[in-house]
Amino acid sequence: MLPDFRIRQRDYLLEIARMLTEELDLEKLLARILRFAIEMLAGQAGLLALKEPEGWRVAAAHGIRPAFLNYLSPLLAEEKVADLDVNELNRLLKELTYTASMGLLNGTGLALIAHGQVIGVIFIFRSYPDLFSANDRALLSSFANQAAIAVYNARLYGEVMLEKQRLDALLDSAADGIIILYADLTIERVNDAFERLYGQPEQHLIKKPHVEVIRWAREPHGMTLEQAIAGSWPLTPHATLYVEGDLKRPNASPLPVGITYAPLLSSKGKLRNVIATVRDITHFRTADEIKSTFISIISHELRTPVALIKGYASTLRRDDARWDKRTISESLQVIEEEADRLSRMIDDLLDASRLQAGGLNLNRADVSLPALAQRVIERFAPQSTRHQLVADFPPNFPVIIGDETRLEQVLANLVSNSLKYAPQGEIRISGQARPDQVIICVSDQGPGIDAKDLPHIFDRFYRSPTAAKHTKGAGLGLYLARAIVEAHGGRIWVDPQPNSGARICFSLPR
Repeated sequence: MLPDFRIRQRDYLLEIARMLTEELDLEKLLARILRFAIEMLAGQAGLLALKEPEGWRVAAAHGIRPAFLNYLSPLLAEEKVADLDVNELNRLLKELTYTASMGLLNGTGLALIAHGQVIGVIFIFRSYPDLFSANDRALLSSFANQAAIAVYNARLYGEVMLEKQRLDALLDSAADGIIILYADLTIERVNDAFERLYGQPEQHLIKKPHVEVIRWAREPHGMTLEQAIAGSWPLTPHATLYVEGDLKRPNASPLPVGITYAPLLSSKGKLRNVIATVRDITHFRTADEIKSTFISIISHELRTPVALIKGYASTLRRDDARWDKRTISESLQVIEEEADRLSRMIDDLLDASRLQAGGLNLNRADVSLPALAQRVIERFAPQSTRHQLVADFPPNFPVIIGDETRLEQVLANLVSNSLKYAPQGEIRISGQARPDQVIICVSDQGPGIDAKDLPHIFDRFYRSPTAAKHTKGAGLGLYLARAIVEAHGGRIWVDPQPNSGARICFSLPR
């Protein structure tokens, strides 16, 4: 070989050494290594095959006709080729080259070995025998070694980038907020869920101390991270820490959260990161509040009728008294009314449980709402002499399709509320027919509904403070009424009437 060619060979080695530290894009790196190898070996074409876990794969090619490459790629991917070593692969490629070129081309292969493992082979096609001097072989071996290290590093970088992408996808798809802290407890990064939960973008949070971001509106339940660190936490790699409280937010009201801290330790046991998982526990807290409210209301509402039933029954059973027929009849009437009240409360609780478990079943049929309203009036009219119950429907009011029993339950709940909260006056059930729906309203002449109670009156177990003091009930009537109306495809609302009583309306499709 000519001296200037040796200089070019050394230049190639220097270029490979430079690429070793600069080029981390595997595809670009493979193409450049192959081009240098073809020039160094004075070849006409070449390919670079990498050994993957599933077998050999053509990763780069230059100067090879598509037909030959299309034949070669599936051949190398066959299962029987997967375990070939470099010598066998070289022999296979030389035979294919010789046959495909009808003896005009020869082939030379360079194994790419990094860290004692064969990671690939460069195969060069040329038109003269592969005879090299000792110096040539030393240069080519050095070239192959450096190329192998460059490929190994690029593949390693690609795997690291893939893992980073997977970690980013995992963090950003998580429903809970995640904060990654440095060992000094400053924020390294947060995910999208925490940005939404906290109300600030990541760039405003990076490098901030944990104690400036996680601030509590009141004393939390559990030890804070700073208190735990001061107490030598963590003592083991699996020591997690949990704290629960109301998190202060810069642009919103405090949010109930539960935060789990998990340490990430180095091989020497030194703290490297802390991973904090922040979960919005508003629903859990609401569920606890509903549970407490349920126990409080139901225990109170059950105690009253049970006490009345027991009291009247015990009185009637006294041996030292003789009761006249009227007293006995009135006592039995109270017992019967309170038993009916207990039965209705149990039915309401069962309906509420069914709703939570997946909704109400409707038995649909033709329903005449005027006739239904009249039946409800006849049922409630004897219960009060201070109220006048009136039905007001236009003639030829349309018949709808619905569950008559459930719709009667809605009207009964609305009329019952009016009887409770309006001391006296008219209670009117009125109807309007529209092209695509009917609207039913129940109005009274009581004090009306306080504005602050309007957003909550259809909530389960909700009772206004005034109502809770002066009237009986479990706070389920309007909740069930809304569920029944919505199950029919309608909606229910309060029609505000300042200083003129309460008016609750609902619509049903025709």
